[in-house]
Amino acid sequence: MANIRKGDLVQVISGPTQDRGGDRGKQGRVIEVIVDRDRVIVEGVNFVTKHLRVGQTDRGGKTGGIETHEAPIHVSNVQLVDPDTKQPARVGFTVSTDAAGKTTRTRYFKASRRAAKPAKAKTTTTKAKTEKVEADKDAE
Repeated sequence: MANIRKGDLVQVISGPTQDRGGDRGKQGRVIEVIVDRDRVIVEGVNFVTKHLRVGQTDRGGKTGGIETHEAPIHVSNVQLVDPDTKQPARVGFTVSTDAAGKTTRTRYFKASRRAAKPAKAKTTTTKAKTEKVEADKDAE
């Protein structure tokens, strides 16, 4: 059962961070899924340089040089991104069967621990606030 499909938005969750020259934290679309090797090619992630031998085409044009393109990355190093929160999230499946007996699986995003939580009310007091409270007590 494949969690990640072509066209999905994923985020790299392992490897060196971006400030160390790595790809962790980068998001991109899946260009290709290599099922037999459990790898995916993600747009804009894991660039490698490839040196191509210089040759000639039938018309006499030169080919070759240095190219950069995306290399495969293991599926365990990427995680699907929830489109609502724009954060990586775990995925679950719901299985339903219709009246004709056809079974369909539907992907859904589980609640993320990284999702924004409601802010707590601040209970810290400042010096000015403390002085005002003391002044009110003295007035009574």
